[in-house]
Amino acid sequence: MLAASLNRRSLLGLIPFGALVPALAAVRGEEVMYVGGTISGLPEATEGTMDIKDPVTLKFSSGKGQFEIAYASIKTLEYGQKAGRRVGVALVITVWALFSKKRKHFLTIGFDDSDGRPQGVVLEVAKGRAKTFITIIEARSGKKVEYESEEAKKHVHG
Repeated sequence: MLAASLNRRSLLGLIPFGALVPALAAVRGEEVMYVGGTISGLPEATEGTMDIKDPVTLKFSSGKGQFEIAYASIKTLEYGQKAGRRVGVALVITVWALFSKKRKHFLTIGFDDSDGRPQGVVLEVAKGRAKTFITIIEARSGKKVEYESEEAKKHVHG
């Protein structure tokens, strides 16, 4: 018993705390993460907010930068989920967490910029906001979202 306890402590000592932060982090509530794309000057993995109230333009803003996408310029919409194991959480809390899954919800938007050049962004949205974002963006852009799987489609349409 003591040996098992020492082994766990030794293992935890080998894992830098910073390595656990991404495992614990997820966008929540009103947050959106710019995972990546063609927006110059905006770092990947930038968390911010998405303003979907404007009927003409989708607006992302954060302390690190911002971008706008005219709904009329949207060419493609894709939605998918990626499930990952909670390894970092399992090491800190309990082995049970290792068997639970954390789903991340991704919305990819393909659009043309003001010069007509193709652009794209990948956004991670909070679980509870995916349906709202998709419904509004589909309605305002006139484009239908493509789902990466039936599971992703079920999440949005129930």
